[in-house]
Amino acid sequence: MAQELSEKDLLRMEVEQLKKEVKNSRAPISQTGKEIKDYAEAQAGNDPLLKGIPEDKNPFREKGTCMIS
Repeated sequence: MAQELSEKDLLRMEVEQLKKEVKNSRAPISQTGKEIKDYAEAQAGNDPLLKGIPEDKNPFREKGTCMIS
């Protein structure tokens, strides 16, 4: 699609995108990083990757053994 547009059209699209992006509110990484860290630590107790899944609720546990005789 980009090959079908002229350079002027591409620049116009870029300016329109930049106008949209400048309206987004921004926060310093020092603030947002702390918020993400605090959220992750608060949710750690509910994270099955960190605390594990009880054997009785694990849908992927081995149901039994297979024996070929």
